Formats: sequence, structure tokens, C-alpha cells
Amino acid sequence: MTTKTDAAAAKAATLPKIPPIDRQIELFWQQSSEWASGHIVQIIAGCVIAVVIVAILLGVKALGVRMCRTDATHTQWRTVIGRAFSKTKLWFMVAVAAELVSGYAEAPGAVASTIRFIFTIATTLQAAIWARELILGIIEHRAGGTEEHSGLGSAMGIIRLLVTIALFAIATILILDNLGVNVTGLVAGLGIGGIAIGLAAQGIFSDLFAALAILFDKPFRRGDSVRWDTTSGTVEAIGLKTTRVRALTGEEVVISNANLLNKELHNMARLDRRRHVLTIGVIYQTPPETCAKIPEMIRAIVEGQPKCTLVRCGMTAFGASSLDYELQFDVHSQAYEEVFSARSAVCIAILKAFNEAGIEFAYPTQTSFTAAPDGRAVMPYPEQTRLVADHDLIVHGEPKGERAPA
Repeated sequence: MTTKTDAAAAKAATLPKIPPIDRQIELFWQQSSEWASGHIVQIIAGCVIAVVIVAILLGVKALGVRMCRTDATHTQWRTVIGRAFSKTKLWFMVAVAAELVSGYAEAPGAVASTIRFIFTIATTLQAAIWARELILGIIEHRAGGTEEHSGLGSAMGIIRLLVTIALFAIATILILDNLGVNVTGLVAGLGIGGIAIGLAAQGIFSDLFAALAILFDKPFRRGDSVRWDTTSGTVEAIGLKTTRVRALTGEEVVISNANLLNKELHNMARLDRRRHVLTIGVIYQTPPETCAKIPEMIRAIVEGQPKCTLVRCGMTAFGASSLDYELQFDVHSQAYEEVFSARSAVCIAILKAFNEAGIEFAYPTQTSFTAAPDGRAVMPYPEQTRLVADHDLIVHGEPKGERAPA
């Protein structure tokens, strides 16, 4: 026990003795006074240089603010850079000026160390602020507008919080490391804590990353008409966890962002035109000359409708009970109501034109033929009398009405 105590005492004796805090303040003030009295010219020149440096940095900040004001949409790259410049803090400007002037004015060790310590903290925090604004600016630029227009306000709020926490945590670790603190255990603890949080909230992070994918890839926007799985409707809101779609039948459908991106999604709002394919069948009794005129009749009908363009029309097959024509035409509109109205107008116009031309539409029918005993095909109703007479002639050798008496 005595040996261990002596070893600890010897080790403590080898460590440098730190003077009390009041003695440190007294030494700092004494060195500062001696330096100020002996370097008055350098200090005045340094102050002038410091004022110039601060003025330049203030001008850079004002330029950043002006760059942000000239872009109303906040989507240009100069706005992203100007946004970072506009967040330059005054305490950072003063720290930079003091650090540059301390070397020029030959500041004593205690003063120079204090200024360097303040400069390190100010620079690290300012770098975190700049990085935060640049990252958020790039995200909003990639989103194509502000969070109000992108419909991802809640997602952007979470992203802003996560970016702020991550950057200032890194800044704190760097500051502690510069102060001589052993941050290895702190970094390890943060890593383990991050893994635990990630495992506990993996569902939330899955939806968050899906929201980020929507933000960056922009497969759809609020107000777009989409079709997903069995749901068709208009996107009303894009949130952090879910997307809300107003279905065509009126109800609101809430879809998880992760599930939304796991299946094929059709964005109807990005169509410059919508193609429709109609199959038209006419009866087999239609004369060939009339059949040849049908494509031109339909062409005139389609081209007579606004925003409609004929792609092709022609006879395609001999159906089971109809002569089949296929009509393809485009409606140049993104609005579903206009597309629906155009399709309805084309169908009604075709029906009217066919009625005026005497062309009959075919529908599934089945005709039954009857046969006489000898196998001859006979229509059952109009030729019923002749069928009975022919039957008696074949069976008895004479018509029933003319049979000889026994």
C-alpha cells in the first residue's frame, strides 16, 4: 500500500503545477498591460486593419442578403450561396479580425492563446452554420422550390432538425478536441447511441428516406393526378410519413411513403396528351362499300373535336358477330375532365353519324336454323306451311290434304 501511495505522489510531483485562477487572471492582465504600453502603434494599426476586415465581411454578408432578395423563387444556385453568406455572424468577424491582428501586433503568449482559443470556437461554429445553410439550400433547390410549394413542409422540418443536430455535434467534438479533451469515448458513445436510435425508429426513418426520395426524384407533386395499385386520384398532401390522395370516387386514401415507392406509380399529370383506343363493331350485313367509308367518317368526326388528333382507324378483324374496327386518337389535355368530355363527344358523334348513314352496330347474337327431315335448312316461321306439306309428301307420297280415301 505504501509503495502505491509513493508512486502516485511521485507521479503527481512530475505534473506541471497550474496556478490558481486569480493568479492566472493577474498574469494575463499584467502581460496585456505591458504589451499595450510597448506596442501602441501596432495595436492602433491592428485595430484599423480589424475594422477594415469586419467591414469587408459585413459587405459579404450584405451581398448574400441581396442575392437572396433578387430571387423570388429561392431556387437558383446564387441564392443558395447568398443564403450561406447572409448567415455570417458578427462575433465570427471580430474573432477573425483579432486573430489576424494578434500576429501583426506581436501579442504576448497569454493574449495570443486566448484569442486563438476564441477564434477556434468561433470558426468551428460559423463553419457549422455555413454548412447547415448550404445543405438545406441544396435540398430546397433540388426540390424545385420552397417547402410550401413542394408539399414537404413536415419532412423539411425534420431534415432541418437532423442536419442541425449532426453538424453542431461534430462542431462540439472538434472544439473539445482542440481544447485537449479525449473525445474517443464520446465518439464511440454517439455511434452506439445512433445505432440504437436507428434500430428503434427504423420504420420512421424508412418513411423519412422515402420522403427524401420524393423530394429529390420528384416522381409526383401536390395536385398531380396519379394511379397507384387500385387507387386513382389527385395528390393532396405529401407528408413525412404518408401521402394523401383524393380518389376519383371521393374518399381520401392515405398511403405510406415507403409503400408508395415500392409499387409502380403512374403520374397522369405529366402527359401532354392521352391516347384512347376504341373498338367499334358493325353487323356482317353491312355492304363492303359502306365498310370502306367508315374510317373516313370517323376521321372527320375525331378531327372535328377540339384538342383531338386521330392516330389511326381501320378494320382489324372478323369477329364472332361483328366486323371490328379499331379507333385510336389523342386528346391534348392534362385535365381528366376535358379528356373524359372529349371521349364522350367522339362516341356520341360516331353514334349519330352511323344512325344517319344506316350503319348498324353489332352486338352478340346467335341465329338458330331448323332443318327438314331430309336435312334441308328451313326457316321456322315464314315457311312453316310449305315445310309441313313437303314433310307429308315425303312420308306418305302425297300431301296430307290430298290423301286418297281408304
